[in-house]
Amino acid sequence: MKNFYAKEFEISLSSTIKDALGQLNKSPVKILFVVDDVMRVLGTITDGDIRRGILNGLTLDSGLCNVMRKNFRWIEDGGLKVDAHKLMRNEGLMQLPVLDSFGRLIDIFVKDDFYENISLPNTVIVMAGGKGVRLGHLTEKCPKPMLQIGDKPILEIILEQCINSGFKNFYFSVNYLKNQIIDYFGDGCAWNVNINYIEEVNSLGTAGSLGLIDAPLYDPILVLNGDVLSRVDYKNLLNFHFEYGSDGTVCSIEYLSRIPYGVLNLEGSTVTSFSEKPIISYQVNAGIYVLNPALLKMIPKNEPLDMPAFLQTAVDNNSTINVFPIHEYWLDIGRPETLERAHLEWLDNGSD
Repeated sequence: MKNFYAKEFEISLSSTIKDALGQLNKSPVKILFVVDDVMRVLGTITDGDIRRGILNGLTLDSGLCNVMRKNFRWIEDGGLKVDAHKLMRNEGLMQLPVLDSFGRLIDIFVKDDFYENISLPNTVIVMAGGKGVRLGHLTEKCPKPMLQIGDKPILEIILEQCINSGFKNFYFSVNYLKNQIIDYFGDGCAWNVNINYIEEVNSLGTAGSLGLIDAPLYDPILVLNGDVLSRVDYKNLLNFHFEYGSDGTVCSIEYLSRIPYGVLNLEGSTVTSFSEKPIISYQVNAGIYVLNPALLKMIPKNEPLDMPAFLQTAVDNNSTINVFPIHEYWLDIGRPETLERAHLEWLDNGSD
């Protein structure tokens, strides 16, 4: 790896998940190496490892020993680059550390060392056909995805995020005031990408329009709601989808609900304890998905279908649907108050 500096990728075993997240977000290779007091590598931590830990009940204050991988692949100092390439290709590795005879990190092979400026083959489908009824007069003459945050429409922000992640092929599903979207983005040449349109005659819901795609799709597709702003790293999401062997992956965001009363915990009719105004945590649908193309065969043509009902059908048909918990910034701008929040928060949260 060019300009390698080991300390940039190392983290102490005494650190927390929160510490690791902060360091991972700055890492150009999206992996950390947990080291002991003499800098020997004890394990590795990736974004997916942390998300699995959160799903299993860990918190940001949990220690790294709960999430790190102790059985990781590595190559010894002096190994040939061609051998590293072969190992990474055969095992689907994104990174491969190089360790010296004492187990200390001296270099990292990353996928980009072998493939530069590669475009992702995955198609992105953005659901941009909703009326935005909850936004009232703001969407009377403007489709919701074309409302501006700063100096750009929301849909352009989403498009540019995807482009920065390496995506080149897009479908925009449009209906309400669709010509404004089509006229603005055209075929995508202004962004050096390909944009096609799924034009709904009648509203087909958040999944129904996927059944109108006639072109063959061979790789998992990324499906995004056109009214959601997020800092999710879509490459991390795809890696998670592949690692779990998912048919579909649903992004989730934590939603906390406080019960305004004291709760009685019972065994039969006997009170065992009291919980005063407890807060209950739920994982709720974040409007971001990865779907294997085979799932689209379950979607009927020209019939309204929302994504939760579609995914329930997939589960009922024994498809594997996994959850990717989001800890990054996320905001649904479908209501006036959240749209106002987007104006106040988005640019300050880190511009693309």
